[in-house]
Parts: sequence; C-alpha cells; structure tokens
Amino acid sequence: MKYRRIGTTGLKVSEIAYGSWLTFANQVELDRAKALIQKAFELGINHFDTADVYANGEAEALLGQILPGYDRATYVLATKCFGSMSDHESNKGLSRKHIIDSIHKSLERLNLDYIDLLYCHRFDEETPLEETLLAMNDLVTRGLTTYWGVSEWSAAQIDEAVTVCEKHGWAKPVVNQPLYNLISRDLEKEVIPILDKHGMGIANFCPLAQGVLTGKYSGGKIPEGSRGSNNAINTFMNNELGNIDLLDRIDSLEGIAKKYDLTIAQLSIAWVLQNKSISCVLSGASSVEQLESNVKASGVDLKAEDMAAIEELFPAPK
Repeated sequence: MKYRRIGTTGLKVSEIAYGSWLTFANQVELDRAKALIQKAFELGINHFDTADVYANGEAEALLGQILPGYDRATYVLATKCFGSMSDHESNKGLSRKHIIDSIHKSLERLNLDYIDLLYCHRFDEETPLEETLLAMNDLVTRGLTTYWGVSEWSAAQIDEAVTVCEKHGWAKPVVNQPLYNLISRDLEKEVIPILDKHGMGIANFCPLAQGVLTGKYSGGKIPEGSRGSNNAINTFMNNELGNIDLLDRIDSLEGIAKKYDLTIAQLSIAWVLQNKSISCVLSGASSVEQLESNVKASGVDLKAEDMAAIEELFPAPK
C-alpha cells in the first residue's frame, strides 16, 4: 500500500480508503463488516469514510462497534454532516446548531472522542457561509474534529470559503470529496485547479462508477446479485447500464489492463491515482475479495502511451 498526504497537510492516508456508502447496513451486516475492517487494516488501509446519513446513522453505528477495538492512532476516520436526519427543520443543513448536534450524535454512534475529518456533505444555500465556517473552525479548536473538508462544492464555493477563512484566521478546509472517475471527469475543468491553488486534497468517491467500470456489465447484461440488479442502490447506474457504446469502451480497457496484470476495475482505479491531485480513492467493497482486488491498484505506474489510449476512449471534458 502506498500513502499520500491530504493536500498540504501533514496527514497521510492510504491511496485506497474504505468507504461505507451503500454497503454498511445495506449490503453488509456486522460480522461481514468486522471481517472487512480487519482485512482493510491487514492490507494497509488506514482511512475509513462514513456519514451520518448513510443508512440514517446505522453505518456509523456499525463502525462504532468495530473501530474502537483498534488503536485510535493507527487510522483516520471521516464522517459528514448536512443531510436531513429527521423530519425536524433544525435537523439538517449547515447551521451552527445542526453542525454541533451532528458531530455529537456521530461521535456517540461511532463510540469515539473525536473525528479526524468532518465533511460539509453539500453546500447549504440557506445558511450564511460565515456561520458554517465559524462553526467548523470552532469544532477544530475544541478538538472534536482534527480537520474539515467539503463534498461536491463548486469551485466558486470552495474558493470563497477558503478566502473567508484566511480573512478571519479560521481553520480552512483541507480536502474535497467529489465524484470522479473515467466516465465523470467534469472535476478537471474548474474544481481541481482551485483545489491545487489552495493546497487541498481530493478523496474521490465512485472510482468505479458504482461498478460500471468493472466490466461485469459487458453488453448490457446485469449479473444476478450485482449492484446493478438491486433497484434500492443502483439509481445512479441506470443511464450507464443502458449505454452499449459506453460498455463497449469499458470492455476495450481489458487489453491495457492485461499489460499490467490488472483487471478493468483495478486499471480504472489506477487511472484515478495517476492524478497527483488525488489524495486517496474511496472503495466501497462489499466483500473481502473486492477489497483485496481494489488494493492492487495502489502503486501502479501507467505508461504514457497507455494513458493516451485511455484518454482516447474516455476523453476529458472540453
């Protein structure tokens, strides 16, 4: 396993991180979760990502039954706040109240004293930005979270947030968690340049487009038991699974992957990691075998001619 710093911070995380979105408390029960976390540690993974809204708190609660059994100094835990956790109007968004309530409830579910990284899960149009930024600064000052970041904020929103924090001397966001993979590359146009400008890292989710970039859906076939066959968790995949041209281009990656003794999935993750702005890739494996496979993408150095061939198949946005 290789490790990278998150932006310009001193925090080092494994290139492959473990994410609990759509897995914990959905596809994965406690015993399997324990096996996955144990295997993650054995493979050198030191970064685990969750959120309060994942399974409405149940994903955090599962981790809260597992992670306290490991040395707290050996792993980096991230969670998030923003999403609605109930029908009450005050129980959502990025108001000072909800941020404070959210982290205390997350800590209770996780059975921990502090978070390493707290994300503002989305941008809140209804709360003054300075209110949100001051609240995040206070959490850092109080030691409830060590760092903080954003997820799916626009380049302009990130730029303004950093500018305001610098003006007041507040703790700045250090990382962004966006959607990024071979199919979804819009991040490259505006967001990555802003993140690089401010020394922020990237912990991207969906590196395999929820499994579309594994090659398992070749020709539009949907294997029984796959994520694509589960209507409860495949909502973001439907357009891709019906796009035969896209699936054929994914199949074309196999020749490149074989040069490195990789699968299409491993190559897709390795391609993301060729971008030095990336701090880590979030893997949402639902089995030990998937986790072991994904980890093999760490440390792969793709040759220029193969990067060019991949670019031809999946060109950057104009």
